[in-house]
Amino acid sequence: MTKKKYKAAVIGSGNWGSVAAKLVASNTLNLDSFHDEVRMWVFEETLPNGEKLTDIINITNENIKYLPGIKLGHNVVADPDLEHAVEDANMLVFVTPHQFIEGICKRLVGKIKGGVEAISLIKGMEVKTEGPCMISSLINKQLGVNCCVLMGANIGDEIAMEKFSEATIGYREDKEVAQRWVQIFGTPYFRVSAQVRDIEGVELCGTLKNVVAIAAGFVDGLEMGNNAKAAIMRIGLNEMKAFSKLMFPSVCDNTFLESCGIADLITTCLGGRNRKVADAFARSGGKRSFHELETELLQGQKLQGVITAGEVYEVLCQRGWQESFPLFRTVHLICIGCAPPSAIIQQS
Repeated sequence: MTKKKYKAAVIGSGNWGSVAAKLVASNTLNLDSFHDEVRMWVFEETLPNGEKLTDIINITNENIKYLPGIKLGHNVVADPDLEHAVEDANMLVFVTPHQFIEGICKRLVGKIKGGVEAISLIKGMEVKTEGPCMISSLINKQLGVNCCVLMGANIGDEIAMEKFSEATIGYREDKEVAQRWVQIFGTPYFRVSAQVRDIEGVELCGTLKNVVAIAAGFVDGLEMGNNAKAAIMRIGLNEMKAFSKLMFPSVCDNTFLESCGIADLITTCLGGRNRKVADAFARSGGKRSFHELETELLQGQKLQGVITAGEVYEVLCQRGWQESFPLFRTVHLICIGCAPPSAIIQQS
């Protein structure tokens, strides 16, 4: 009897998507149960020299726009055709900006084979009239596939350079599937734990920490010091925990002590892109827009914290929870220009 072979595909090719492809590809080469090739779907772009990003990745084995200087592995194949990229794949890694995922899933309906497993590395959520929807749930509902999540203290450039990091896999029921994800993500420099049967808790940690990182950036931009920043991080962690447990009473307290929780919060508030852009926003006195600063500072990467702050605020308004979450509320009000950056201390 022939043993089933797994084939992985990565949907997304930004900074974190390229790092994910590098991690997965390094492992599939050494696992007999996996096909070597890892296809990575690339939203096609024409570079300033007139060449296609996909062509450059396949020629140089490097994503020169989003992860320059890093070889992805000769078994990574960039593909601009979404349907072709996932063809025959039965392990799908979703790693795109969260605002694009619903459109991507709609394009994939009816196009993926049976027995597919998915994992989301996406930080964010969709807010609909009936309430918020986590990205893993959206993937599950639209495509009819089981979807785990991977979240953690993961700044992509550091992992790409093979500096030590760790991450948490959240799963719902099937631990065997979660362990298979550990197999293709885990390396000596990227330690992955699959011990957390709390998919909502893990995913909300990854989502909400970006809002707190915006607040931390405001504190840095206003030069308020480390004591104030630590206070904001503590308040933010409390609001992350309270919001998560109100949304999903099943969320476990211990989840916030995993890499997806406190560790991800710390690293994002110290060095993430949300902190960086919020710092610049505060230094401008709120006069330069987040969109302008994103374009200037992130080289095409997308800022998730501002969008997520708006989505969280929408939930707070829907549920009448604004007064219970002063930091989340204040971050959004500052982002949309209804309060000055200094309000982060005064109102939180």
